[in-house]
Amino acid sequence: MRRRFNVNGLCYPEEHYMVNLDSRMRQIRQLVDDRKYFVINRARQFGKTTVLWALKTYLRKDYIVLSMSFQRMSAAVFQDEYTFAGEFANMILRMIGNPRQGIEGFSQESVQALRNGAAAGQMNLAELFHLLSVLCDTADRPVVLMIDEVDSASNNQVFLDFLGILRDYYLDRKQSAIFHSVILAGVYDIKNLKQKIRPDETHRYNSPWNIAADFTIDLGFDVQDVEGMLREYEEDHQTGMDIRKLSTLICDYTSGYPYLVSRICMLIDERIMGEPGFTEARRAWSDDGVMEAVKLLLNETNTLFDDMRKRISDYPELKKMLYAILFDGQSFVYNPDNFVIELGKMFGFLKEKDNQVVVANRVFETRLYNLFLSEEALGDPSYQAAEEMKNQFVTGGRLNMELVMTKFMEHFTELYGDSEERFREENGRRLFLLFLKPIINGTGNYYIEAQTRNQRRTDVVIDYLGRQYVVEMKIWRGEEYNRRGEQQLANYLEAYHLDKGYLLSFNFNKNKKVGAREIRCGGKLIFEVVV
Repeated sequence: MRRRFNVNGLCYPEEHYMVNLDSRMRQIRQLVDDRKYFVINRARQFGKTTVLWALKTYLRKDYIVLSMSFQRMSAAVFQDEYTFAGEFANMILRMIGNPRQGIEGFSQESVQALRNGAAAGQMNLAELFHLLSVLCDTADRPVVLMIDEVDSASNNQVFLDFLGILRDYYLDRKQSAIFHSVILAGVYDIKNLKQKIRPDETHRYNSPWNIAADFTIDLGFDVQDVEGMLREYEEDHQTGMDIRKLSTLICDYTSGYPYLVSRICMLIDERIMGEPGFTEARRAWSDDGVMEAVKLLLNETNTLFDDMRKRISDYPELKKMLYAILFDGQSFVYNPDNFVIELGKMFGFLKEKDNQVVVANRVFETRLYNLFLSEEALGDPSYQAAEEMKNQFVTGGRLNMELVMTKFMEHFTELYGDSEERFREENGRRLFLLFLKPIINGTGNYYIEAQTRNQRRTDVVIDYLGRQYVVEMKIWRGEEYNRRGEQQLANYLEAYHLDKGYLLSFNFNKNKKVGAREIRCGGKLIFEVVV
C-alpha cells in the first residue's frame, strides 16, 4: 500500500509519511516515569491525538495504558455524576474487553467489581474512584490514564467534580492507590479552565487541577523533523528534491504547524505533481511547487481555517488585536496574564517571540490579511480601481510591478492628494494591499515580512508565477530617513537574491513631490514611488 501524507485524524507510520516522534516520546515518558499528572493543550490539528496514540504504544511494555476520548461521550453523559460515573466505568470495561486493545494485567475480581458497579446504575463519583483505586492497586503494572478531547467536557460541573476527586487521590497517593500518571489533552488549558468560556457566559477562574505539571515539550516541527519526513518520501519516489532547502522553505511558511506542514506536502504530492508546469516530480518538489501549494492552501476551505474564522468572530477582542498587529504595526509585549494574548496563543494564532506577540506563521498571517481585506473590499475605491484595470498588469506571464506602483500612485493622488487628513501609515498599507489583492488574486500570493513590520516600515513579499517582488512601504520622514530606508531595502533584496525592489513612500508634507524614479543603492535597482 502506498504511503501518503495525512491531515485527517491519526497518522500511522505504516500508512502515512510523518515526523519521527521518538525524541518527544522519550521526553513525555520521563514525565510519566516521574508520576506526573499533566495537560497537553495545543491548538486544533496540532497532532495531539497522534502523539497520544504513539505514546500509548511506546508505554505499553511497562505500563497499562487506558486511553479514551471524551469526544465519544454525548452531552447527556455529563448531566449528573451517576450517568458520568457509569459511562466512564463502561469505557474502561470496553477497553479491557477488546482484544485489539491488548490490555491485560488487572485482577479478575477488580474488573468484576467495576462491572457490577456500572451495571447497578447507581454508582456515584466516590464509588467510581473507590473501584478505580482497587483496579489500580491489583494491577501487575502501573496504570496510566489518557483522555483526549477533554475540553469538550470541561464546561460541565460533573467533570470539574471528577477532576477535584482525582486531585485528592493524587495528593493522598501514599495511602490510596490510583493512576500512576494522568494525561489530559485538548485545546483549552484544563489546568485552570480560565479560558474555557463562551462569549455569553461568566468567566471561570476556578482551579480544580492545580496539581498538573508544566508541559513544555514542543510538538511543532522544526526543519530537521520535516527533513526526516521528506527523506522517507524521497526514498520511495526518488524525485531528486533538495530536501534541506524545501524543508526550510516549508518551515518558513508554516513555522512548523503540523497540519500546515503536512497539508503543503499533501498538495504537492496529490494535486500539483503532474499538472502543467509540474509534470516532472523534481519540478513539483521545488520552490515553485511549495509556493503553488501555499497558494492552493490559502484559497481552500478547511476545518483549521473555519475554526480560525469562528474564533475571531466569537472573541472580538482577539480580532482587534490581530488587526492592530497586521495593519497598524502595533507591538504588544507578551504577557501571559493578558486574556486576549492567552486566547490567541492557545488557539495557535499568536506566539511569543523575543518577548513580543506575533502572528504564529506566514500562512495564518496571509489568511487573516485576506479575511480582513475581503471584509473591507466591498465598495472600497482602491479595490474597485484595481479590479477594473487588473488585466493590464500582467505581460507575457510576468507581473509588471512598475505599472502596479505607478497606477497606485495615480489612484492614491486622485483620491487623497488634496485631502487635509493626515493618513497614518496603516491607512496607506491597507489601501495598497486592497489595490494589490485583485491584481494577484488566484495566481499569486503575498506575505508581510514580520521582522520589518512595525509602525514605520513594512515589507511586502509577492510571489507571482515563480518570481518574487519586494515592496517596502513607509512614511516619509525626511531625506536622511529615506536614504536609510533605501539601504535597508537593498540589504533585504540581497537576502532574497533579487536585483530589483520597490519602495512606496507616503509623504504628507505640503511641498512634497509626487512621482516615480529609479535609483541605484548598494548595487540594487530600486523603483521608488512617492505619494
